Amino acid sequence: MACTVNVTGGILEETEKNAYIERAIHKFGREPKAIDVRVDGDEVELRYDFGLQPFQRIRRITGYLVGTLDRFNNGKRAEERDRVKHGLENASCGLADR
Repeated sequence: MACTVNVTGGILEETEKNAYIERAIHKFGREPKAIDVRVDGDEVELRYDFGLQPFQRIRRITGYLVGTLDRFNNGKRAEERDRVKHGLENASCGLADR
């Protein structure tokens, strides 16, 4: 197994570390890169690190859910290009003004 198990606050036997790895594989369907285990008496806190997860961005553009614009014709591409795009750089929820 390539997963590393980092233990803080106590000591775990190798069989228990392997059991946490197997639990993660069973629960999430894949092996994590690392597991951080914080021991607090009889209880443990587990944090899993699966690394970066690739995803495809899906947007609603001109009434269609799309990931890329490669299947759009020139008219739809122009429609997307001319849209007003709103950013979050200077957005404020107004709480600071109170």
